Amino acid sequence: MSDVFDLFGNPVRARQGQRGRPPYEPTEEDRNKIKLLLALGKSIGIMANAIGVSPATVKRYFRAELKVRDAMRDRMETAYALQLWRGVQDGNAGAMRLWLAYVERNDRMQVETDMAAHPADKPAAERIGKKLVDEQRALDADADLMAELEQEANAVH
Repeated sequence: MSDVFDLFGNPVRARQGQRGRPPYEPTEEDRNKIKLLLALGKSIGIMANAIGVSPATVKRYFRAELKVRDAMRDRMETAYALQLWRGVQDGNAGAMRLWLAYVERNDRMQVETDMAAHPADKPAAERIGKKLVDEQRALDADADLMAELEQEANAVH
């Protein structure tokens, strides 16, 4: 690696007098960036832009990380919870406050997941008997007849 860095702190590779772009060499920092972006659900194009390579290069050199894309979010949350818990065990008051908020948020998400999986039973619609239906139809028919008669009476005058 070279001692020359670009604006974003990425090492600039020496050209060694050959034509074309030098082969890409993934670093541990690049791997960590890819893992973080996977945990955040970013696309391969965004990952490629973040480390300054093409999407094909990301697919080629970070195949192992891309295979466990779904597990990255769980790993990130586990690492976060572990760091918080270590702070709580050390007696850090800020970590204790954050831990309580984290646990409450986790409990709330669990309740929401359970509620979504088992929707509340809807109360049965009130059943209307045949007599009530017939009575309502008769009232509606009577109202329609009266409206028609009034319309005819007004049309004559």
